[in-house]
Amino acid sequence: MQPYSPSGLFPSGRPPRPTYREPHPVSGAGVASGAVGALVWLALFALLGRSLAGYAWWTLLAGGLAWLAALVLVRFGDRGAAAGIAIVTAGGWSIATVAVVTRWVAGGDWPLW
Repeated sequence: MQPYSPSGLFPSGRPPRPTYREPHPVSGAGVASGAVGALVWLALFALLGRSLAGYAWWTLLAGGLAWLAALVLVRFGDRGAAAGIAIVTAGGWSIATVAVVTRWVAGGDWPLW
């Protein structure tokens, strides 16, 4: 007769398996705070541009700096905030790209030079 081996469904006398935890878990509040911060950051930089070309270049610069901050946050800080920053920055870059391409198609001249 073979010895009884528990299926794991019911607790046995064995110690529990180890659980691994994320050192910096992502939370909804972190994502929202990163998104709001990036939105304000991009809006302030976008206001510096006096033309479409200025708006596009300032948005590109602000987005690059925001992504650097997000990379630092991914490594050492709140990954949720980094995700919010990355999402909003991608959206801001998309809006600037659509504006530039729309002017390019409508006018026939590349507006960034």
